[in-house]
Amino acid sequence: MNVKKISISAAFAAALCAGLFMASPSAIANTLTATSPTSGAVLSSAPNAISVTGTSALTDQGTALSVTDPSGLRVDDGSITINDTTAVIGLKPLIAAGVYTVTYTLISTSDVPLTGSYTFLFNAPASLSSPSPTPTQSASIAPVNKVTHTADIFVIILMVFAIFVGIFLLWYARMLLRERQLSKRKSRSRKRTPSSQSARQKKADEE
Repeated sequence: MNVKKISISAAFAAALCAGLFMASPSAIANTLTATSPTSGAVLSSAPNAISVTGTSALTDQGTALSVTDPSGLRVDDGSITINDTTAVIGLKPLIAAGVYTVTYTLISTSDVPLTGSYTFLFNAPASLSSPSPTPTQSASIAPVNKVTHTADIFVIILMVFAIFVGIFLLWYARMLLRERQLSKRKSRSRKRTPSSQSARQKKADEE
Protein backbone atom coordinates (compact mmCIF):
# COMPACT_ATOMS: atom_id res chain seq x y z
CA MET A 1 0.00 0.00 0.00
CA ASN A 2 2.79 2.41 0.88
CA VAL A 3 4.59 1.58 -2.34
CA LYS A 4 1.45 2.28 -4.35
CA LYS A 5 0.87 5.59 -2.58
CA ILE A 6 4.46 6.64 -3.19
CA SER A 7 4.26 5.71 -6.86
CA ILE A 8 0.95 7.56 -7.27
CA SER A 9 2.26 10.67 -5.57
CA ALA A 10 5.45 10.53 -7.60
CA ALA A 11 3.48 10.23 -10.81
CA PHE A 12 1.23 13.12 -9.79
CA ALA A 13 4.25 15.30 -8.95
CA ALA A 14 5.87 14.46 -12.28
CA ALA A 15 2.68 15.29 -14.17
CA LEU A 16 2.36 18.55 -12.25
CA CYS A 17 5.94 19.53 -13.05
CA ALA A 18 5.45 18.64 -16.69
CA GLY A 19 2.28 20.72 -16.77
CA LEU A 20 4.04 23.67 -15.21
CA PHE A 21 6.96 23.31 -17.61
CA MET A 22 4.63 23.22 -20.59
CA ALA A 23 2.51 26.08 -19.30
CA SER A 24 5.40 28.36 -18.41
CA PRO A 25 6.20 29.49 -22.01
CA SER A 26 2.60 30.47 -22.60
CA ALA A 27 2.49 32.29 -19.30
CA ILE A 28 5.48 34.45 -20.21
CA ALA A 29 4.74 34.70 -23.96
CA ASN A 30 4.48 38.23 -25.31
CA THR A 31 1.07 39.26 -26.71
CA LEU A 32 -0.03 42.23 -28.80
CA THR A 33 -2.10 44.82 -26.93
CA ALA A 34 -2.27 47.87 -29.24
CA THR A 35 -1.29 49.20 -32.66
CA SER A 36 -1.35 52.63 -34.24
CA PRO A 37 -3.07 52.84 -36.62
CA THR A 38 -5.34 50.01 -35.56
CA SER A 39 -5.91 46.92 -37.66
CA GLY A 40 -8.49 47.58 -40.40
CA ALA A 41 -8.45 51.34 -39.87
CA VAL A 42 -9.50 53.60 -42.78
CA LEU A 43 -7.33 56.74 -42.90
CA SER A 44 -7.86 59.92 -44.89
CA SER A 45 -4.61 61.53 -43.71
CA ALA A 46 -1.27 59.75 -43.92
CA PRO A 47 0.38 58.78 -40.60
CA ASN A 48 4.04 59.65 -40.08
CA ALA A 49 4.82 56.58 -37.93
CA ILE A 50 3.60 53.09 -37.03
CA SER A 51 3.64 51.77 -33.45
CA VAL A 52 3.12 48.23 -32.09
CA THR A 53 2.72 47.54 -28.35
CA GLY A 54 3.06 44.20 -26.55
CA THR A 55 2.75 43.02 -22.95
CA SER A 56 6.46 42.47 -22.33
CA ALA A 57 9.39 44.85 -22.41
CA LEU A 58 11.10 44.77 -25.80
CA THR A 59 14.74 44.67 -26.80
CA ASP A 60 16.16 46.39 -29.86
CA GLN A 61 18.08 43.23 -30.79
CA GLY A 62 15.91 41.30 -33.23
CA THR A 63 12.81 43.51 -32.98
CA ALA A 64 11.73 44.48 -36.48
CA LEU A 65 8.94 46.45 -38.14
CA SER A 66 8.19 46.98 -41.83
CA VAL A 67 5.41 48.69 -43.77
CA THR A 68 4.61 48.00 -47.43
CA ASP A 69 2.29 49.86 -49.81
CA PRO A 70 -0.40 48.27 -52.06
CA SER A 71 2.26 47.36 -54.65
CA GLY A 72 4.49 45.65 -52.06
CA LEU A 73 7.14 48.39 -51.82
CA ARG A 74 8.45 49.36 -48.40
CA VAL A 75 7.40 52.83 -47.28
CA ASP A 76 8.99 52.86 -43.80
CA ASP A 77 12.22 54.78 -43.23
CA GLY A 78 13.90 51.90 -41.36
CA SER A 79 14.35 53.81 -38.09
CA ILE A 80 12.94 51.75 -35.20
CA THR A 81 12.59 53.19 -31.69
CA ILE A 82 11.96 50.95 -28.66
CA ASN A 83 10.10 52.43 -25.70
CA ASP A 84 9.58 49.75 -23.06
CA THR A 85 6.82 47.56 -24.55
CA THR A 86 6.29 49.66 -27.70
CA ALA A 87 8.16 49.59 -31.01
CA VAL A 88 7.81 52.61 -33.35
CA ILE A 89 9.00 53.00 -36.97
CA GLY A 90 8.87 56.14 -39.09
CA LEU A 91 7.10 56.37 -42.45
CA LYS A 92 7.91 58.04 -45.74
CA PRO A 93 5.15 60.26 -47.23
CA LEU A 94 2.29 58.00 -48.36
CA ILE A 95 1.04 58.75 -51.87
CA ALA A 96 -0.76 55.69 -53.23
CA ALA A 97 -4.25 54.89 -52.01
CA GLY A 98 -4.95 51.31 -50.98
CA VAL A 99 -4.19 48.65 -48.37
CA TYR A 100 -0.92 48.96 -46.42
CA THR A 101 0.56 45.99 -44.55
CA VAL A 102 2.45 46.20 -41.25
CA THR A 103 4.69 43.22 -40.43
CA TYR A 104 6.24 42.97 -36.95
CA THR A 105 8.64 40.77 -35.00
CA LEU A 106 8.78 41.68 -31.32
CA ILE A 107 11.57 40.25 -29.16
CA SER A 108 10.98 40.58 -25.44
CA THR A 109 13.48 40.22 -22.63
CA SER A 110 12.13 36.68 -22.06
CA ASP A 111 13.31 35.77 -25.60
CA VAL A 112 9.83 34.72 -26.70
CA PRO A 113 9.35 36.29 -30.18
CA LEU A 114 5.98 37.61 -31.27
CA THR A 115 5.49 37.82 -35.04
CA GLY A 116 2.49 38.79 -37.10
CA SER A 117 1.03 41.35 -39.47
CA TYR A 118 -2.04 43.52 -39.94
CA THR A 119 -3.38 45.96 -42.55
CA PHE A 120 -4.97 49.39 -42.75
CA LEU A 121 -6.55 51.34 -45.63
CA PHE A 122 -5.29 54.74 -46.74
CA ASN A 123 -7.51 56.91 -48.95
CA ALA A 124 -5.14 59.35 -50.66
CA PRO A 125 -6.55 62.90 -51.03
CA ALA A 126 -7.50 64.03 -54.54
CA SER A 127 -4.83 66.77 -54.42
CA LEU A 128 -2.11 64.12 -54.44
CA SER A 129 -3.35 62.63 -57.71
CA SER A 130 -3.44 66.00 -59.49
CA PRO A 131 -0.79 68.15 -57.80
CA SER A 132 -0.20 70.82 -60.45
CA PRO A 133 -3.18 73.10 -61.10
CA THR A 134 -1.08 76.25 -60.59
CA PRO A 135 0.89 76.21 -63.90
CA THR A 136 -2.33 76.02 -65.92
CA GLN A 137 -3.78 78.98 -64.01
CA SER A 138 -0.68 81.13 -64.52
CA ALA A 139 -0.57 80.14 -68.19
CA SER A 140 -4.21 81.20 -68.64
CA ILE A 141 -3.73 84.51 -66.81
CA ALA A 142 -0.65 85.61 -68.80
CA PRO A 143 -2.42 85.98 -72.21
CA VAL A 144 -5.15 88.09 -70.58
CA ASN A 145 -2.53 90.54 -69.31
CA LYS A 146 -0.96 90.73 -72.77
CA VAL A 147 -4.34 91.42 -74.37
CA THR A 148 -5.12 94.20 -71.89
CA HIS A 149 -1.73 95.86 -72.48
CA THR A 150 -2.23 95.65 -76.25
CA ALA A 151 -5.69 97.22 -75.95
CA ASP A 152 -4.32 100.08 -73.83
CA ILE A 153 -1.58 100.83 -76.37
CA PHE A 154 -4.12 100.77 -79.21
CA VAL A 155 -6.42 103.22 -77.37
CA ILE A 156 -3.49 105.58 -76.73
CA ILE A 157 -2.52 105.49 -80.41
CA LEU A 158 -6.11 106.29 -81.43
CA MET A 159 -6.23 109.22 -79.01
CA VAL A 160 -2.95 110.66 -80.35
CA PHE A 161 -4.18 110.23 -83.92
CA ALA A 162 -7.46 111.97 -83.08
CA ILE A 163 -5.54 114.90 -81.56
CA PHE A 164 -3.44 115.26 -84.72
CA VAL A 165 -6.56 115.08 -86.91
CA GLY A 166 -8.25 117.76 -84.79
CA ILE A 167 -5.20 120.06 -85.07
CA PHE A 168 -5.08 119.51 -88.84
CA LEU A 169 -8.80 120.28 -89.23
CA LEU A 170 -8.44 123.46 -87.17
CA TRP A 171 -5.48 124.60 -89.29
CA TYR A 172 -7.35 123.81 -92.52
CA ALA A 173 -10.42 125.72 -91.34
CA ARG A 174 -8.28 128.76 -90.59
CA MET A 175 -6.70 128.51 -94.03
CA LEU A 176 -10.12 128.41 -95.68
CA LEU A 177 -11.25 131.42 -93.63
CA ARG A 178 -8.19 133.42 -94.68
CA GLU A 179 -8.70 132.52 -98.33
CA ARG A 180 -12.32 133.68 -98.16
CA GLN A 181 -11.31 136.95 -96.52
CA LEU A 182 -8.68 137.53 -99.21
CA SER A 183 -11.13 136.76 -102.00
CA LYS A 184 -13.67 139.21 -100.50
CA ARG A 185 -11.02 141.93 -100.28
CA LYS A 186 -9.97 141.32 -103.89
CA SER A 187 -13.57 141.49 -105.09
CA ARG A 188 -14.11 144.78 -103.23
CA SER A 189 -10.95 146.28 -104.70
CA ARG A 190 -12.05 145.26 -108.19
CA LYS A 191 -15.44 146.91 -107.72
CA ARG A 192 -13.87 150.16 -106.56
CA THR A 193 -11.44 150.41 -109.52
CA PRO A 194 -14.03 150.84 -112.43
CA SER A 195 -15.95 153.55 -110.54
CA SER A 196 -12.82 155.67 -110.08
CA GLN A 197 -11.98 155.34 -113.78
CA SER A 198 -15.49 156.47 -114.83
CA ALA A 199 -15.22 159.50 -112.54
CA ARG A 200 -11.95 160.49 -114.16
CA GLN A 201 -13.47 160.18 -117.67
CA LYS A 202 -16.34 162.40 -116.66
CA LYS A 203 -14.01 165.12 -115.42
CA ALA A 204 -12.01 164.94 -118.66
CA ASP A 205 -15.15 165.29 -120.83
CA GLU A 206 -16.34 168.32 -118.90
CA GLU A 207 -13.06 170.06 -119.38
